[in-house]
Amino acid sequence: MKPTVNDGAAMWELVNHSTLDQNSAYKYIMMCEFFAETCVVAKDEDRVVGFITAFIPPTKPDVVFVWQIGVDASQRGRGLASQMLNELVKREGCKDVQYVEATVTPSNKASQSLFKRLARDHNTECEVLECFPEELFPGDNHEKELTFRIGPLR
Repeated sequence: MKPTVNDGAAMWELVNHSTLDQNSAYKYIMMCEFFAETCVVAKDEDRVVGFITAFIPPTKPDVVFVWQIGVDASQRGRGLASQMLNELVKREGCKDVQYVEATVTPSNKASQSLFKRLARDHNTECEVLECFPEELFPGDNHEKELTFRIGPLR
């Protein structure tokens, strides 16, 4: 389902209890307000158990860029992330989208598998490209980011 601003704090809490990169609570509230069409929340009763934050880049109107996917530990292994991705690409706001893109670190095998599965589910390609080298990141503890480009979807 589409998130509302009331879901932002729960999305932030889910991230804070995971290994995902932490962003401010404001980021999640803002994504829910301004990018609800390209964001997804999954709930178990009224509790947020999964989310996707994504947007369509202004210079790439045929791409939806997935910024972050979070799934509560209680829901892992149930295909929730795949279900949310498939809901996202079927949305009216993504009717002109031909590609899903996301950046993934080399050690994040779960996300790599997720995006490769999306390509298989849509009978299309998954191209992996260099994106942000590790020297761009401050400190010594951030891996490089690879772009996973899935498509064309239609």
